[in-house]
Amino acid sequence: MTEVLSQEEIDQLLTAINAGDTEPEDFRPAADTRKIKIYDFKRPDKFSKEQIRTVSIMHETFARLTTTALSATLRSLVHVHVASVDQLTYEEFIRSIPTPTTLAIINMDPLKGNAILEIDPAITFSIIDRLFGGTGEGTKSQHELTDIEQSVMEGIIVRILGNMREAWAQVIDLRPRLGQIDTNPQFASIVPPTEMVVLVTLETKVGDVEGMMNFCIPYLTIEPIIGKLSAQYWYSSVRRGTTTENLNILKEKLSNVDVNVVAEIGRVNVPVRDVLSLRLNDVIRLYNVRVGDPFSLNIGSKKKFLCRPGVIGKKMAVQIIKKTAELEQEEFEELTSEVEESL
Repeated sequence: MTEVLSQEEIDQLLTAINAGDTEPEDFRPAADTRKIKIYDFKRPDKFSKEQIRTVSIMHETFARLTTTALSATLRSLVHVHVASVDQLTYEEFIRSIPTPTTLAIINMDPLKGNAILEIDPAITFSIIDRLFGGTGEGTKSQHELTDIEQSVMEGIIVRILGNMREAWAQVIDLRPRLGQIDTNPQFASIVPPTEMVVLVTLETKVGDVEGMMNFCIPYLTIEPIIGKLSAQYWYSSVRRGTTTENLNILKEKLSNVDVNVVAEIGRVNVPVRDVLSLRLNDVIRLYNVRVGDPFSLNIGSKKKFLCRPGVIGKKMAVQIIKKTAELEQEEFEELTSEVEESL
């Protein structure tokens, strides 16, 4: 805190200076050593460094999932990783991408507004060439996508968006949908030119072809969840384990899974002669089987053979399918003859 001098102390200092005992330079204020940061009001920072790091972590997961998905789809070595995460104006982003290019307008439901996924032409044509049976070298000539090529890229982008939903699951149950594909950046006006956006740049390599994928998210779109883009929220969600959003995704994935369930209510031991004297309906009701279903019969306390009920004419028939290791050959022949006689 700055010390305030009394009038007496001020008079003593002035007397000392006039007498020449003290140099005036000794009382000059110290130089200001504070660091001054230039702030541009035309492009104000909307994202903190912590929020930028959280976005980077989320899309590192997205990059790993996309690497696996594209490698399986293209049957080629694909590598995707996060190169940088920056904030800039939308106009700067539009000026930085080539023309023509692949611009996918993404609906970020339940968030309001859209985002843009831009894929470098070299990567686009390499993917198309691989899916059409080529080597994946693509083409050096840049042209707008034909209807067939656009349809192929739509399928690839839809698959990529599924990975994005999983990568964002810790923050929000995002349901991204592909709106349309443009090739001219000037036609993709999703926000005003001066609006701030966060740009995730993904270095992508398909075989020997290298390029970039850019994911542009406007601040207006991401603003409702900006408070969740913090390290504290992110890691607390991870420690909690499965969140509500993850449960919804898990239920959706498990809804189409077939699971075979077998329940054994009880067992009944019945002698062979009693079984042979039963009517077919009695066997079905007793063993809870259908005609043609196999079931096992015991002799004493041992499982002896596997049989199948059926009908020959108007009589019930029992076919011995397989004898067990516990059944001696003589017993098996004797049982077989008894069954044949009963028929």
